[in-house]
Amino acid sequence: QLLLRTGIGYNLSESNNNILLGYAFIQSQVYTNAVDKKTVNENRIFQQFINKEKLGTFFFLNRFRIEERFIESDFKARFRYFFAVNKPLNKKTMEKNAVYLSAYDEIFLNFQNPVFDQNRLYGGVGFCFNKNLRVETGYMAQMFSNRTQSQFVLMFFNNLPF
Repeated sequence: QLLLRTGIGYNLSESNNNILLGYAFIQSQVYTNAVDKKTVNENRIFQQFINKEKLGTFFFLNRFRIEERFIESDFKARFRYFFAVNKPLNKKTMEKNAVYLSAYDEIFLNFQNPVFDQNRLYGGVGFCFNKNLRVETGYMAQMFSNRTQSQFVLMFFNNLPF
């Protein structure tokens, strides 16, 4: 799967609250049988609100997102709620050269039936190159209504300030 996501945001307060309007392109290759794959392209527009809080050396993030999904010739909409916590191990903040633990849970709810789409539970470790660039790896379990899928995840985060 290829996922490219971008957006433009506005900080409502100095560092705790942010709104964002974004776009994502997702290309998935789904196996139709043991050999053949089908490529599915999705264009997604989304709006989100993020609240960040710090308690001691723990960093919490709440994200509320609404997505309008254009999958081939189909349209779907859903709500996502994301709760994350990061804990630096060798620094007091998420700063340059910080190694940190990361965990999150995210639930996806459709605006149409079935309402429950999926839930993602994640745990990992990361490294901050600086306050705007970091890398993270971990394990994620995706729970769907009829199955659970586990996967190794590698993520890069780049937050360019303007």
